[in-house]
Amino acid sequence: MDSNKENIEAAPKNRVFISLPKKYMAGLSQRYALDHGLFITELDPNISEKYLISYFKEWGQITKCKIKNNFNSSKNCLADVWFSTEEEADRADWAGPHCIGGTESNVSRIVSPKIQNE
Repeated sequence: MDSNKENIEAAPKNRVFISLPKKYMAGLSQRYALDHGLFITELDPNISEKYLISYFKEWGQITKCKIKNNFNSSKNCLADVWFSTEEEADRADWAGPHCIGGTESNVSRIVSPKIQNE
């Protein structure tokens, strides 16, 4: 078996969100091709994906946006927003705090191994 193939990890079949300090992302990127994004909590439940894309497009090209409604709470919706490059995700993160739709939301920088055919 080729020794280079032994060092390459297969990406998980389900998306995994990883939040870690920026200085450790380089090590992770040596083993995986990464998608870069933001994980948003305390999002107003009336915010739409279209609104969220419009809000974050100021910092770069949005490749994916998904809102997850928490039906047990009327105030705590979650979302993930993915950018085309690491630099764009960094700019959006560093621009905080983010007041989205009149409510201050918690925004965390995340990465995820790329999933083929997504």
